[in-house]
Amino acid sequence: MKQDQTQTATGGRWAAVVAVLIILAIISFISALIIGAFIATSEVEAAGNVAHIKITGAIMAESAGGLMREGGADSEEIVKFIKKADANPEVKAILLEINSPGGTPVASYEIAEAVRKANKTTVAWVREAGASGAYWVASSADRIFANPMSIVGSVGVTASYLEFEGTLQRYNASYRRLVSGKYKDIGTPFKEMTPDEEELMESVLADIKDQFISEVAANRKLSEDTIAEISDGRFYTGKQALKLGLVDELGGKEEAVKWIEKKENITAELAEYKRPKTLAQMLTEVFSEHGFMMGEGIGESMLSAKTGAQIST
Repeated sequence: MKQDQTQTATGGRWAAVVAVLIILAIISFISALIIGAFIATSEVEAAGNVAHIKITGAIMAESAGGLMREGGADSEEIVKFIKKADANPEVKAILLEINSPGGTPVASYEIAEAVRKANKTTVAWVREAGASGAYWVASSADRIFANPMSIVGSVGVTASYLEFEGTLQRYNASYRRLVSGKYKDIGTPFKEMTPDEEELMESVLADIKDQFISEVAANRKLSEDTIAEISDGRFYTGKQALKLGLVDELGGKEEAVKWIEKKENITAELAEYKRPKTLAQMLTEVFSEHGFMMGEGIGESMLSAKTGAQIST
């Protein structure tokens, strides 16, 4: 009996010790994440004669990254990379690896302009998707390569949102409208859009679309009528895009690099331009490698979703 009590007491002490260690580990991890959010590793200039810049995910003026996850393609950051590569005398060409469905008009325009103004040879490689605003960016390059099965094109503009007016009425709720101007709350999900509001939104989209078509036509040296004919928002495979003149060659990274080598008469050495990892990201990777998984829950996704009208290319 006494032996059982001793074993029980010993087991209890060990359980307490393990619990304390787990709590300390969690506190240390959280503290490191908070500190790491503000402390990044020093940025080191990548060595190589071809700047490799990735454009992955939705193109935004500001990425949606957080402590534990990566956001989309930050236009300000990508423009910085392009300008840095363009100013580097060791860099002879810039290779843009594109895998994006598009993004906001302003963010797409900013990157496209940076590519167009670069004084180095620029090559766009559409890996899986180079659609809408991402295609706008690709069209600004000197040469476009695309996988035969990649998604290319989708020239057009969209603005959509959910309307909850019927839901509010069903639950006997109402939207009290207090605005300083007739169109101040245009696009709110809590009321049905009026015909003149819809007409106004369509005119804005048409204007952005016209600029989109004009830019792509100039970049690809095609007539605006030619681009307008295929600007109904549909997307094409890389193979179809080649026939339409939207891309120059079918292929991937290897073909794009060989083209650069031939044009610049160099042996390509790729240098990836990317954001330096924060301490938090490095710690997260270490913990992930040891079997820890952290994900975004359905509830958080629903709460963080934007319900207002958003314009994107």
